[in-house]
Amino acid sequence: MSNTKNTSESQGSQQSSQKSSQTSQASRSSQKSETSQESREPRRPKPMEVLREARTQLAELTGMTAESVSSFEQTEEGWALEIEVLELERVPDTMSLMASYQVELDSDGQLTGYRRVRRYERGRSDARGR
Repeated sequence: MSNTKNTSESQGSQQSSQKSSQTSQASRSSQKSETSQESREPRRPKPMEVLREARTQLAELTGMTAESVSSFEQTEEGWALEIEVLELERVPDTMSLMASYQVELDSDGQLTGYRRVRRYERGRSDARGR
């Protein structure tokens, strides 16, 4: 009878170990589903990612080289930048034509619009009033 008793105890022990194993598996799967739900939410791009992406997108759309970003701010709709581009290369370099473009991006960093706001020679500074 002691064998029967040991067998019953070992079966009970196996059942409780199976239950704890199932519980821990359920816990792990719920953690995975929470993590996957968090990863499904869109990640906001970092400011440097927005700057790089804006320069790349503007250069691709206009065919002109983006040289620098002179203004950068986050807005309610996304981002607003002013990007300086080389419009016409001349010799000497100080006579090259530059332009400032106002660029707007959505909150994901995708370009939604742009327009040229100023055109100038590289070697010229702004007028005093500006």
